Amino acid sequence: MHDDLIARAQAWLAEDPDAETRDELGKLIEAGDVTALAERFAGTLQFGTAGLRGELGAGPMRMNRSVVIRAAAGLAAYLKKNGQAGGLVVVGYDARHKSADFARDTAAVMTGAGLRAAVLPRPLPTPVLAYAIRHLGAVAGVEVTASHNPPRDNGYKVYLGDGSQIVPPADAEIAAEIDAIAALADVPRPDSGWETLDDAVLDAYLARTDAVLTAGSPRTARTVYTAMHGVGKDVLLAAFARAGFPRPVLVAEQAEPDPDFPTVAFPNPEEPGAMDLAFAKARETEPDLIIANDPDADRCAVAVRDGADWRMLRGDEVGSLLAAHLVRRGAQGTFAESIVSSSLLGRIAKKAGLPYEETLTGFKWIARVDGLRYGYEEALGYCVDPDGVRDKDGITAALLITELASELKEHGRTLLDLLDDLAVEHGLHATDQLSVRVEDLSVIADAMRRLREQPPTELAGLAITEAEDLTRGTDRLPPTDGLRYTLDGARVVVRPSGTEPKLKCYLEVVVPVATHDGLPEARAKAAELLDAIKRDLSAAAGI
Repeated sequence: MHDDLIARAQAWLAEDPDAETRDELGKLIEAGDVTALAERFAGTLQFGTAGLRGELGAGPMRMNRSVVIRAAAGLAAYLKKNGQAGGLVVVGYDARHKSADFARDTAAVMTGAGLRAAVLPRPLPTPVLAYAIRHLGAVAGVEVTASHNPPRDNGYKVYLGDGSQIVPPADAEIAAEIDAIAALADVPRPDSGWETLDDAVLDAYLARTDAVLTAGSPRTARTVYTAMHGVGKDVLLAAFARAGFPRPVLVAEQAEPDPDFPTVAFPNPEEPGAMDLAFAKARETEPDLIIANDPDADRCAVAVRDGADWRMLRGDEVGSLLAAHLVRRGAQGTFAESIVSSSLLGRIAKKAGLPYEETLTGFKWIARVDGLRYGYEEALGYCVDPDGVRDKDGITAALLITELASELKEHGRTLLDLLDDLAVEHGLHATDQLSVRVEDLSVIADAMRRLREQPPTELAGLAITEAEDLTRGTDRLPPTDGLRYTLDGARVVVRPSGTEPKLKCYLEVVVPVATHDGLPEARAKAAELLDAIKRDLSAAAGI
């Protein structure tokens, strides 16, 4: 076994095109570090509907140039098999370690395979790549990003020609093509032949951002903005300047791209502590709201003053605010969200007489809804211009929420006032998450098995009226690994994360409230119920 492992590592080393990972692997082989080698050669990084995502390093279980070249070659083979030979593939990338190298390798592989490749001019937000695919009539797009993962990770996200991310069966078909690649030497990688785009595509994207706003709407709300060490700042500032909003006050320590993300434990606005610097800047400058993007700027976080201090709005709160804003502006078309997001969107759509759809988790599903006008997911993802970007877009979402804050400000009101109105109109929808990060993935499998074998009959004293095992699919949803419980006045969805080693439980309670005076009591009741559901669910899942 030991000899076989060393032999596989040496074979990998012999074809590794990257000096850094060659050096890393060479040292491990020399030291005979079987544990570290076994980790890196325990299989291959699996290509799925999120594309690839993993820790940077040498070997098939890590993100590196060898793995990316194989992924690109598999994608090229899939495109050619599907009649796209000679088509254009657009490549974008963020500012993480190795992103530019992975983008260049992808362009070289596409060119060598007889496709045309065009690379965005520099690290730019993921929505710019999603926009460029449709704008340039490409057959596919690749974004090199690990979004809001830790600094040591990178990833590879694949879009097809409709501008939305891959879904089954395309993921499995591409994975099969990747597996069929024998040696890296068999993959032609010319040194040139692809195009590096200029700023025309970015200018076209920025021109399009204006379309999400209403002509002549107030543009007075003042913002504090953090790019979370990612690539959002320049594009967001340009979009805000074009729209005529006051220039956002930047959180200087997080404004410039930095692949080490030095000021945060996790570069995700939802993680504890990530927004601390933005809150400090807001206390100093007293804006109307705080806007944060994640590092690839496809998500948008919003924080508001609540009493004496600042707090982050939940993704579900922003999702319903944007929906209410679009309804009031007369938006037509389907409103959509994933099954883990708040049911309030369905109630808003129904009252407005608009079609409403629920999808599986992820924008790859939301973006495919027929006649989509607006889609959102509780994990801070909003699609407010589906004809331009068939994916979540943290730049256009930031513009739209700032327009809404400006309109409310003109009437002496805030985003929280509008949330209160929605609670009185539709019931108080309170959401929370029970999220367990694990070192050992078997903990997640055990919890899911336990819930399937011994399903709870009640949570927080509320009877479970329907328990669905989503692996079987439903009449509206394709199969996925998840469980959904409908309770009297509450809903729970349990699923393993698709991008991180986490078990995620999404909780929602709905408390009827007759008047604004009843809101404090309704909030207290909702908080109590959510805590009790969390406690009972933890016990049932053994986590």
